[in-house]
Amino acid sequence: MSITVNKKAFHEYFVEEQHEAGIALQGWEVKAIRAGRMNIKESYVIIKNGELYLIGMHITPLPTASTHYVVDPTRTRKLLLHSHEIMKLVGKVERAGYTLIPLDLHFTRGRIKLDVGLAKGKKQHDKRSDEAEREWKREAERAMKERQR
Repeated sequence: MSITVNKKAFHEYFVEEQHEAGIALQGWEVKAIRAGRMNIKESYVIIKNGELYLIGMHITPLPTASTHYVVDPTRTRKLLLHSHEIMKLVGKVERAGYTLIPLDLHFTRGRIKLDVGLAKGKKQHDKRSDEAEREWKREAERAMKERQR
């Protein structure tokens, strides 16, 4: 079950691979995510010391969060992947010029998971051609509906 999708990522990048990663979260963060109070649009993934970290994901704390606990809505969160998957991603990012971006936050068997995309940036003309193709498909669909009437 999907919680949130980063639609901007598919507009800005060519996503070539997707990997599902766990996230190291605190209790208040899990409660806030279950309530739908998060945003992954401006977030990105970095590699530091052979580990993956999610930076910029904003989780708004619930008003019922504990008063004695100091919350940081945009703290850096560690992503959990197998070491062989991390090494594969590190190699592609360093050698081939790829970027790691968060694509989809979802539940898998009660756990919160993040789909991380291995992507290359789009140029401006690529974005325009994608928009033109989408518009053409929309027009064709509209014409087919008119014809069926």
